[in-house]
Amino acid sequence: MSIYREYDIRGIFEKELNEQSVVRIGYALASKIKGEFVAVGYDARSHSPILFEYLVQGLNAGGKKVLDMGLVPTPVNYFCNYNEFNGITPSASVMITGSHNPSEYNGFKITIDKAPFFGEQIYSLGRECDAMPMPPKTLREVSKIDALTRYIDFLVKEFAHLKNMPTRIVYDCGNGVAGVVTERIFSALQLKTKGLYTDPDGTFPNHHPDPSDEHNLEDIKKLLSAEGDIAFAYDGDADRIAVLTHKNNIKGDMMALLYAMKMDKPTVVGEVKCSQVMYDELERRGARAIMYKTGHSNLKVKMKEVNADLACEVSGHVFFKNRYFGYDDAIYATLRMLELVHDGIDLDAELAKLPEVFSTEEIKVKTTESEKFKIINKVKELLQNPPASLPKIRNIIDVDGVRINFEHGWGLVRASNTTPVLVTRFEATSKEEAKLYESAINDLILQAKESL
Repeated sequence: MSIYREYDIRGIFEKELNEQSVVRIGYALASKIKGEFVAVGYDARSHSPILFEYLVQGLNAGGKKVLDMGLVPTPVNYFCNYNEFNGITPSASVMITGSHNPSEYNGFKITIDKAPFFGEQIYSLGRECDAMPMPPKTLREVSKIDALTRYIDFLVKEFAHLKNMPTRIVYDCGNGVAGVVTERIFSALQLKTKGLYTDPDGTFPNHHPDPSDEHNLEDIKKLLSAEGDIAFAYDGDADRIAVLTHKNNIKGDMMALLYAMKMDKPTVVGEVKCSQVMYDELERRGARAIMYKTGHSNLKVKMKEVNADLACEVSGHVFFKNRYFGYDDAIYATLRMLELVHDGIDLDAELAKLPEVFSTEEIKVKTTESEKFKIINKVKELLQNPPASLPKIRNIIDVDGVRINFEHGWGLVRASNTTPVLVTRFEATSKEEAKLYESAINDLILQAKESL
């Protein structure tokens, strides 16, 4: 059951994701889909095509026909849900990807009726798979579709006004699947670009495909310094982005502030790890800012509920409903950022206008799957009568873990939905206060652990 996560299904190839488990997943999933056709794509990992065949076997046994997208980024997989192929609009899509996990991992991101399949839906699917026998083999029903070219043509048309812009663009695909679309789009728009590690290779020979880790940005920073005006880096399946200038590594919350500049009083959904600067600045501009749970599935659902124009995670998931479909797409986010530059917005100058705060990266506290949520509940209990050692609390937000707002900043502790860790983050108007909040909340976590 450990492969069934909050947002997707993810595990180690052969050990956890093998013929027995994946055929069952396909068969059980088929019963959740009303229509006849399921579109399936996969990332660059060497075992993705193998898992594709296992999944097809299960889906076919469950009475579904498969539309084969082949090797595509996750955003192309989402995109196909909004398109017709030979008179057929898929009722669901499955992306076979391990995202930014090590190369032995793989998994499934599932969309049904244009909505994420997640949380209890995935856990229930897991219980069903665990209890079922292997379904019988049936006739293979698969037809090819070219969703990739459809997606590229759409973006080239949408951003035709960027043709021949003089900005020198450098980018790093990390040997993930971004490379199958970036070169074709940049070439069609006649942009001045230079790419690193654009060939998809699921062994990730150059660096790990996670742009939220500074170590993985060393090569693109060197290229930016020598030959670029702006840089982009992508994760393994191209739904997360890093944006770098000569002065800034622009995190997802600050990206949202920049994107929102060109929208008229937008509704923007952020997660609990986003800077207070983002929320305050959006409200100051007349926008509506909503804080919600971390996780791409959570944010997509919340966006639909509140009819939001934009959503973001600090890690680089950016979701556009404004002029787009409401899912996270690092390639689309690249073009929207270039559009800002094209329109004369100085990214660094805009960021320099914002109030100065000191923020930590995500700090992970190791624990166990069985204890992580218990610790969070205990922290909430302790905060009902806060210890005297805690700085003065203004208010507490418990939409996802606990975000404690102090007089000069905030601290967050939440349980990761995907790994056995607690995630903490701190922000304040000075480094000293950020450290003070970090120390105080770490003491609170320790107290909660000891009382279990």
